[in-house]
Amino acid sequence: MDYVTQIIDPPPSRTRLLLDGVRGLRKPKPDGAPPLPRERLVRPAVELSDAAIAAYGRACGFRREQGVPLSYPHVLAFPLHLMLLTRPGFPYPASGMVHLANRIRQHQRLHEGQALRLEVFCERWVAHPKGQALSIATRAYGDEALVWESDSLYLRRDVKNPIGELWVEALPLQEEGLLRTQRWVLPADLGRRFAKVSGDFNPIHTSVLGAKVFGFRRAIAHGMWTLGRALAAQQPPGGLDRAEAHCDFKLPIFLPGQVALWSHPVTGPLREFEVRNVAGDKPHMRGLFMWDQPPGMRALHE
Repeated sequence: MDYVTQIIDPPPSRTRLLLDGVRGLRKPKPDGAPPLPRERLVRPAVELSDAAIAAYGRACGFRREQGVPLSYPHVLAFPLHLMLLTRPGFPYPASGMVHLANRIRQHQRLHEGQALRLEVFCERWVAHPKGQALSIATRAYGDEALVWESDSLYLRRDVKNPIGELWVEALPLQEEGLLRTQRWVLPADLGRRFAKVSGDFNPIHTSVLGAKVFGFRRAIAHGMWTLGRALAAQQPPGGLDRAEAHCDFKLPIFLPGQVALWSHPVTGPLREFEVRNVAGDKPHMRGLFMWDQPPGMRALHE
């Protein structure tokens, strides 16, 4: 597919993005299969700011010695996601789009102060049993080389006859041997606090009233906060060279609340995990996290 590249510099303000979202709350239902948006939105030089990374780390529990969090570039690209979803030509309202899954791959070590070229585009439609899903791709380049990438899957519920490849549950989990390793107490204002560092001010995360408008009894935690918190609990010190994280979001986490991280005993640079309710019988997120180890550390596990 040919894309029309648009340079976004500077990025739109949070107020502008919120207003665009409100303007797009009512859209006519598409007549037939909707066309895939053709814009490729580009920010040519986005700095990995020390202060912004530190604020994100405090929100999710990362420590400075862990280096640049694997999930952090998503925060930098998220305004471009919103721009695509709130464009007049996008067939569905951005509000009500459900974040289903995320796949992240890091190809090179990221450094504080480094400048990245971010490119975001709609990659493909996905036919989901509950409606129409869309994959949005993010690509981050440093010195012309692809250093980080992600694919985010969003769902519009109750769309009949969805188009695209069929959705397949991608992350089976071996239940035997899973142990509860951490318990997290989540405050009522967690959504507002994470919104300040992520730029995601969706009212389902920041307001009880806003959450009720969309059918939730209370505000719910951001899915990308849940992923970030799980990675912070497992990312080794010293930073990452090559790494991957895959996650599927399940049941919402209501705020305030408590959840627990379940995982298999450590067996080297691979983690299968699930975030569940405290009782351990309902999943909120399922994930896989793996990374390359330095040769010296790799030898300890051979």
